[in-house]
Amino acid sequence: MVQEEIPNGTAVISGNFTPDEARELAKNLNFGALPVPIELVSTQTIGASLGGTALQQGIVAGLAGLLVVGVFLILWYRLPGILAVVSLSVYVLVMLALFKLIPVTLTAAGVAGFILSIGMAVDANVLIFERMKEELKEGKGTKDAAGEGFNRAWLSIRDGNISSVITAVILFWFGTSLVEGFALTFGIGVLVSMITAIVITRTFINALGDYPNRRLTRFFFGSGTFL
Repeated sequence: MVQEEIPNGTAVISGNFTPDEARELAKNLNFGALPVPIELVSTQTIGASLGGTALQQGIVAGLAGLLVVGVFLILWYRLPGILAVVSLSVYVLVMLALFKLIPVTLTAAGVAGFILSIGMAVDANVLIFERMKEELKEGKGTKDAAGEGFNRAWLSIRDGNISSVITAVILFWFGTSLVEGFALTFGIGVLVSMITAIVITRTFINALGDYPNRRLTRFFFGSGTFL
């Protein structure tokens, strides 16, 4: 407790101290003292609106990126691409619900982690669809191709997501508060994206039924799939 003014950098600390305790306290107080004067070089004031602007721009960028990815999936994978877009929409809704439930304060770094996790979700769908294309080329029906595609892609999806989750845990454990926000949203997003890709997308594709005719399966991935 400071009970009086400290003029000229000199003060007296009173209390029940032994000589050794007094010397130890004086040594601890002198730790970090610099024998040079401190001069003010510059000052800068940042308004609260800067953070709000960065957050808003991050959200707009995320929505634009999600729209572009959705168009790519639909043009390249046709019907499975549409189902993947629906699955990604479910993923976004689940993530926003979790952010509200935990709760999570969305900073600019947190939005970046969320957007990056959407990329992981898209990557899982791409792996699954490419495996399905290989099975369809061999003449399998859509249901069998979907089952084999998911089973063969699962190992790659699992390994990639586990390594991402481990990275997120390390960043959250050792990082600063800014890094913690990124790591938290990214780690949660990776886990949820894995569930949506494996469970929701697979459910949607299986609900379409089984089409053994190649002319019908062309609608799944385009006319050039089996050329």
